Amino acid sequence: MSSGIPCIQHRCNLCCIKTEMPLTRSDINRILRLGYKLEDFAVKVEGEWRLRNINGKCVFLGDEGCRIYPYRPLGCRLYPLVYDEASGTVRFDELCPYADEFESTGEDVNRLINLLSRLRMERDMR
Repeated sequence: MSSGIPCIQHRCNLCCIKTEMPLTRSDINRILRLGYKLEDFAVKVEGEWRLRNINGKCVFLGDEGCRIYPYRPLGCRLYPLVYDEASGTVRFDELCPYADEFESTGEDVNRLINLLSRLRMERDMR
């Protein structure tokens, strides 16, 4: 999942448009170490930090793609794998036009479940 090869091959950044990607403390700290200020890349929505959008796209989306690709948030690394709250299952996001080109492993699913648990825990601690 984390390679993002279909995204790179197709030069697709649809998931970076109007993103609502949640950020863990680890994500925030990793990006802060790059020299960005929190207010430059994050916004607090309903008690949790999310990537900021500017003009309807992720603040890190440039002409050549993600400007922080090796340091991007874990949710970005796992996308298009998402948790479907309605069915309680992990699946590929139907909005991703190249989802059928990705393969997920049990490790990917576990990483997503762990990410969701970490986000809930961090939200509850606030």
